[in-house]
Amino acid sequence: MANSGSKTRVKVKRRIPRIADLASLLKFRKPIFSAKKRRLTRALTIYDLRTIAKRRTPQAPFDYTDGSADQEISLSRARKTFEEIEFSPNVLRDVSKVDASVMMLGRKHSLPFGIAPTGFTRMMQTEGEIAGCTAAADAGIPYTLSTMGTRSIEDVAAAAPHGRNWFQLYMWKDRDRSMALVDRAKAAGFDTLVLTVDVPVAGARLRDVRNGMTIPPSLTSKTILNALPRPAWWLNFLTTDPLKFASLDSWKGTVAELLDSMFDPTVTFEDLKWIRKQWDGNLLVKGIQNIDDAVLAQKAGADAISLSNHGGRQLDRAPVPYLLIPEARKALGKKFEIHADTGIMHGADVVACIAAGANFTWIGRAYLYGLMAGGKEGVDRSLEILRTQMVRTMKLLGVCSLQELNPSHVKLINK
Repeated sequence: MANSGSKTRVKVKRRIPRIADLASLLKFRKPIFSAKKRRLTRALTIYDLRTIAKRRTPQAPFDYTDGSADQEISLSRARKTFEEIEFSPNVLRDVSKVDASVMMLGRKHSLPFGIAPTGFTRMMQTEGEIAGCTAAADAGIPYTLSTMGTRSIEDVAAAAPHGRNWFQLYMWKDRDRSMALVDRAKAAGFDTLVLTVDVPVAGARLRDVRNGMTIPPSLTSKTILNALPRPAWWLNFLTTDPLKFASLDSWKGTVAELLDSMFDPTVTFEDLKWIRKQWDGNLLVKGIQNIDDAVLAQKAGADAISLSNHGGRQLDRAPVPYLLIPEARKALGKKFEIHADTGIMHGADVVACIAAGANFTWIGRAYLYGLMAGGKEGVDRSLEILRTQMVRTMKLLGVCSLQELNPSHVKLINK
């Protein structure tokens, strides 16, 4: 029987360290001489890119990207929903090879997400739409040019001739001008028209109002002081061609004034049917926020819908798109394509959408943070971060392809 009053001591035999032993422990990283490459390499998440973007971009353009409408509840809820997803993994599966590709609207894509339309993109960083479309083409995913883009349809087509370029349309009060853009997109080889339907008027984007957001950016004492620690942004802004809208006449005023002057609050499903007759390519209706409208869009001739609340930038307290996916799938059938966006900041968010029943997803802020952090290389980094996260999540779930994902893999912990 052991003596409870005594304790065994461990004797460690020591020796004089040898240089050869230390050499195997001391490994130096290969130096990265490019400051841009160093900061992008250190970014491991989209939120890391956001931190870099905020440091390098003046407040007004950063807030235009980062903010949403009113109290920003819609965006917060969307992100919170993704945080409350619980995955149900399968184990002891061979996941040595994972295929993250997807067939979407008649073509195969390397990943189940694309770059959503974003306006004023060169204001965030001077490479703007060209960085977005070339990065998308390199990654094998679609790129969508906004009506409010700062590069033209023809510029994007020339920069990414082998990419899958789409055009996003807002129906203006001037129908002829709207359809002239559609004709240009068709002539440039854009095969899909994205009709955004959730903007009868501009949302109350209070950050923009407080920042006095104008196009082009206004030089005031506040903006000059805010720009002093961000010389690279101003150098790019002042030494490249003037910032303007490529698809419309020049504008001097606030963003809200511009949007309200253009968007048509009288657009109905009859207009959607009319556009369907004018456009013989794929038609995606973006901005659907309830099941009844999803069914009406399908009946009006849409080839796909995107469940979206405009990244929280229109109606605050709008439905969370992710939560609509299962019911929309039941209502629209197995073959009809359902896309989703809003709040996606991690590859696992993409996986969750696909598991819930979506065919495809779209990112906006996630790629813009990369753009502001490092131009085209920053966009490349954002896409790579999402791809890596997504593939890792699939392996940990025990699936080798997107087709294996199903609703049994996801649930909400607070539902």
